[in-house]
Amino acid sequence: MNEDKYCIGCGVKLQDSNMLFDGYTADLSNDICSRCFRLKNYGEYQISAKSNSEYIEILKNINETKDLVLYVIDLLNIEKDIRMIREYINNRLILVLTKRDILPRSIKDEKIKDYFSKLGLEYQDIIIISAKKNYNIDELLLLIKKHKSSKNVYVVGHTNVGKSTLIKKIMKNYSNAECDLTISPLPSTTLNKINIKLSDDLTLIDTPGLIDRGNIVHYVDFSFLKKISPKKEIKPKTYQIKPGQCLIVSELLRIDYTTGNKNSFTLFFSNDLKIKKYNGKKNNTMTDIIKRTLEVGYHQDLVINGMGFVKITEKAVIDVYIDKNVEIFIRDSLI
Repeated sequence: MNEDKYCIGCGVKLQDSNMLFDGYTADLSNDICSRCFRLKNYGEYQISAKSNSEYIEILKNINETKDLVLYVIDLLNIEKDIRMIREYINNRLILVLTKRDILPRSIKDEKIKDYFSKLGLEYQDIIIISAKKNYNIDELLLLIKKHKSSKNVYVVGHTNVGKSTLIKKIMKNYSNAECDLTISPLPSTTLNKINIKLSDDLTLIDTPGLIDRGNIVHYVDFSFLKKISPKKEIKPKTYQIKPGQCLIVSELLRIDYTTGNKNSFTLFFSNDLKIKKYNGKKNNTMTDIIKRTLEVGYHQDLVINGMGFVKITEKAVIDVYIDKNVEIFIRDSLI
């Protein structure tokens, strides 16, 4: 009987019997599945058949190990409830806040850490990093060595937060280990656990990200996906808004200011997205989309899941037009 093989890109079990299922390859001597091969070489994306229930089982199995866990969070796209991870694992956590290079440098790290300290998530340590800029990666490795209880350390988080990118950076910096993890801005790139042995004392275990069905990446085509995903530091755009005016973002999002005093809206979105201010009564763009009305308090953010957020200074009532499947919510201001 042949030993099972797993894709070195996404971790899924390789098979040659059904090209419609995950892990298909025409030749089982290959080390990579057709899905990863086409994604890496041609930018072609195939939706995975896996569900969140399978990923949750992986998290529950981690809970049985009691190993250290790195919980990776994208600073631009913080989940609505980061405490949800505790529903599945009770392991010791290091909170790893990544993509620091995307947020403006004027924002102080300590201010961000203070924000997370108030969210009620139990963790052993917290660190802000940028794998792209190699920021605080040395410090992260020191924290791993300080808190790990075995050689195995799991890396968890939602899809597209940068888990595989972080692991690749750690490998490049501290190990001669070879691994060809598939990295993409598309959802569900990693499909199974992948063990990366860095040394005799440390093995990082990459895991599939929890799928967030409210994330906008599921509802835009590839050309818009490239624009939504920032490649460099965001330059926030601030607009002074009066009731009756609106902001339109690349015809993906419309925000109408309906009730309140003169207000300040600061948008933290990719620099590639175009933002325009209009008199709402004279512009009908996107008004055929389902409208959602939200009340905003002092110094709160409107979050567009997977896209970014809008900091609103004063109390306001706003109408938001966006794809009905995209999650939006209000939170206390991050910045």
